[in-house]
Amino acid sequence: MKTFGYAAHTAKAPLAPYTFERRAVGEHDIAIEIKYCGICHSDIHFVRDEWGAQKYPCVPGHEIAGIVTQVGSKVTKHKVGDAVGVGCMVDSCRHCSSCESGQENYCLNGSTMTYGGKEKDGSITQGGYSSAIVVSQDFALKIPKNLPLDAAAPLLCAGITLYSPLSHWKAGPGKKVAIIGLGGLGHMGVKIAHAMGADVTVLSHSLKKKEEGMKMGANAFYATSDAETFTKLRGQFDLIINTVSAELDWNMYLSLLKLDGTMVVLGLPEKAIPVSAFSLIIGRKSLSGSVIGGIKETQEMLDFCGKHNITCDIELIPVTKINEAYERVVKSDVRYRFVIDMKTLQS
Repeated sequence: MKTFGYAAHTAKAPLAPYTFERRAVGEHDIAIEIKYCGICHSDIHFVRDEWGAQKYPCVPGHEIAGIVTQVGSKVTKHKVGDAVGVGCMVDSCRHCSSCESGQENYCLNGSTMTYGGKEKDGSITQGGYSSAIVVSQDFALKIPKNLPLDAAAPLLCAGITLYSPLSHWKAGPGKKVAIIGLGGLGHMGVKIAHAMGADVTVLSHSLKKKEEGMKMGANAFYATSDAETFTKLRGQFDLIINTVSAELDWNMYLSLLKLDGTMVVLGLPEKAIPVSAFSLIIGRKSLSGSVIGGIKETQEMLDFCGKHNITCDIELIPVTKINEAYERVVKSDVRYRFVIDMKTLQS
C-alpha cells in the first residue's frame, strides 16, 4: 500500500515529506485512513535520537484516529467505516504472563511500538504522521461516536497514560489526588480524575494556568515555586501523579502524601533523581511508575471518556507546521496538545 507521510531522515534534520509502502492487509488486519494524529513529546525525543539508537527514516506518531477502509477475511472486531484509533503499540508477543493478563504494554518480550519497532518479519514500523496504516484488528480501538476524532486522537497516548494509574490506584470519591504539571498529560489527569469523582489539586510551577485548571475540574491549584505550598499541603494526598520530566525534588512531593499514599512517576527526567529512604518509610509511602495501558484498558478509557465527554484540548495544525510545532512543544507553548490534520497531507 503506497503511503504518504512526514519523516525524519536523520536525528538533526527537520521532518520532510516521505513516500513508503505499508504491508498488504492480512486476514487479521485492517487498513485505516488516518484523519488525525497527535504530536507527543516522545515523538520529538525519538526522532532526535535522544532515547537511544533510532532507525531512519522514521515516521513518528502514535496518537492516531481514522476510519477503517479495508478489513481482512478473518476480521470480526471492526468493519469498513468504523472510527478507530491506534496508540503506542501495534503488537506484542501475546503469550507472556503480561500479555495473557491483558497488559500488552508490559510485554515481557517487548511490545512492538507503533513506530521505530520491529515487526515479526523484521521490518521497522512507521507511525501516524501518514495517510494510512495497516494494523492487526487486536491493536485497534473503537472511538466512541460522540467524540470528535481530532480531539480524541491524543487520548490514545495522553489519555491512557493518565487513566491507567488513576484507575489502578483507585482514584475516586473520598480520594485526594494531586496532579503535578498542567500540560499535555496533566490536563488529561485533571479531567479524568475529576470525572472519577476524586478531589483534584493541581501542583504547577506558577499560577498562570489556574483559571484553566479550575475549569477542567480541579478543586484547588497551588504554585510549587511558593515554599509555603509544601508546608500547607503536607500529608494531604492519597495519590500524586507526576506528569513532568523536569528534575524535581521528589522528596518534597513525597512529603505531601498521606499514610500509605503513592506517588506515580510518568515523566522521564534526563538524570537520576535521588530519593531518601526516610521519605518512604516515614508514613509507609510508595514511589511507583506507570506507562500507557493494555488494549483492554485503553478501550475502557475511551468508553469512559465517551461517557463523560472527555477529550484533549488541542491546537489543530496542517502537516506543514510539524517542525514549528516541535519547537513549540519543547518550549511548552501549546494548550495542550498539537494534532495534525491529515487532509492537509499532499501526495
